[in-house]
Formats: sequence, structure tokens, C-alpha cells
Amino acid sequence: MTENKLIIGTAPDSWGVWFPDDPKQTPWERFLDEVAESGYKWIELGPYGYLPNDPTRLAEELKQRDLKVTAGTVFTAFHRGLDQWEAAWEPARKVAELTAAMGGEHIVVIPAMWRDDVTGEAVESGQLTEKAWSDLFAGHNRLGKTLLEDFGLKQQFHSHADSHVGAQEDIETLLGATDPKYLNLCLDTGHAEYCGASSLELIKNYPDRIGYLHLKQINPDILKKVNEENMTWAAANLAGVMTEPPNGLPDLRAVIEAVEALNRPIFGIVEQDMYPVAFDVPMPIAKRTRNYLLSCGSRTAVN
Repeated sequence: MTENKLIIGTAPDSWGVWFPDDPKQTPWERFLDEVAESGYKWIELGPYGYLPNDPTRLAEELKQRDLKVTAGTVFTAFHRGLDQWEAAWEPARKVAELTAAMGGEHIVVIPAMWRDDVTGEAVESGQLTEKAWSDLFAGHNRLGKTLLEDFGLKQQFHSHADSHVGAQEDIETLLGATDPKYLNLCLDTGHAEYCGASSLELIKNYPDRIGYLHLKQINPDILKKVNEENMTWAAANLAGVMTEPPNGLPDLRAVIEAVEALNRPIFGIVEQDMYPVAFDVPMPIAKRTRNYLLSCGSRTAVN
């Protein structure tokens, strides 16, 4: 990407894909076919193992459909101690190798959640100690440095519901204590809204740290119920907390205008959590969302 445009892409998540293999998920061939039919040109890899891991085969499958890769995704738990490096790096290395081989430039990094997605039980404290914050910063600086030096990839940290980095203060703490050469923000507009953070304030106050976008919206009425009942992220998804744009919050037209004003190239990936979902549901939503987002800005495009 060289032009100062917001490039809209999509991800397996928008087809109900959360796992490498699950019969409830859209088969990967159908996903790729429908992405192309929906008019997108760029995708994320999704869970490692969902798309073919062999670079030659994946490259051919993408070429047949005129698709390209923006990023892979990895998961970390650096706040649990410096000994978490090995547990994080081996899967991250595999994702990085495939992402780089496909010409991708980014790795989206998602922190561990503090409570069990299924039971809702806390697996650890929801608050971090000073040492845990320090370990978190150190781990992500090291990961970003290694990804950049070994693979030429940029770490984009994805704040996440039910993790320790979700609220505005958490995100600002992370950005203030990490090296911008090695960590910037995958601004997920839905997760920010879910956790009470402002996408527009983050763009305004940290323009140089916005490295990547996930574009999604939250249904405010359902979010109110989620907060009142202290629902988990997974339960909230089943309750329909994610909603098709432009029906929810934040205002994606305002977000896109703010991002375009940064005057540099950036990817905005549509990532509407829909697991599990009937196979015929995602593509019409993907088409409508693409068309809506393209209508929001003068320098927003699919390629």
C-alpha cells in the first residue's frame, strides 16, 4: 500500500469462523469464493489452520480469486510472566511465516481473556499488578521487535473484551509504555465501544499509533443488557451484541473520516463476529457492509 487510502477488507470472522476446524463454520473454499463474490480484495488469515498452511497452495487459491492477505492473528498472555515467551512464540512464528509468505505486512495480537468464555468463571484476576503490567509491556516489545526483525511484520495490538486491555485507560497505559517501533494499535471499533473506549478519541490523541483497523459495531441496547448481567464476550455475541453497520455504535462514518484525515495508507478490516452462523447468512451482510463503508469516505476503497 502506497496511496493514502483506507483499504477495506474482510476476515474469516465475518463468516462465523473462530476455530481452525469446526463443522459449524463455513468451509474455507466457500469463504474464499464468497469473499471474492462480495467484492473484497484483501483478507486476514483467521485462525491458523483454517486456510491451507502450505504457502504454495494458499498462494494459488488466493490468486485464483484475486485475493491478498493483510495480516495473521496470534494470541498472547505476557502479563502472566516472562516465561510466557516460548508459549507465545512458537505459534506466532508459524503465523508470521505464512503471513510473510503471502505478502502480508501485519500481525494482529490478541491478549488472553481473564475469564472462561464458556463458564464465565474467572481464571485469574481481572486487574493487573504493577509487575504484570511490566511483563505485558516487555513481552509485547520483544514480540514486536522479533516480528519486525525476523519477518518484516508490524505488531498491531488488539484490545479485547474480557481481557486486561479494553478500556480507554488500559489502552492509553499500554501505548504510553511500549515502543511505537514495535507496537501500535489494531483499533477494533466494536471492542473499544464494548469496553467504553472512544475510537474517535484514540484516533485524535494517538494518531501515529493507529496502525490497523477492525471495523464493527455494537448494539447499544444489547450492550446495556450485557453490562447489567455481567455477560461474557461469548455470551454477548450469542445475544447479538454485534450488529450490522450502520445500525449500531460507534458511528463508522465519523471513524472513517477521522482515519482518512491521518493522510496515510491503512487497512480497515470488516470483522463481524458471527460464530456460529448459518452458511447462507454472512455473504449478503458482507456485501451490504462493504457498500456502506465505501460510501463513508472519499478515500476509502477495496484496492
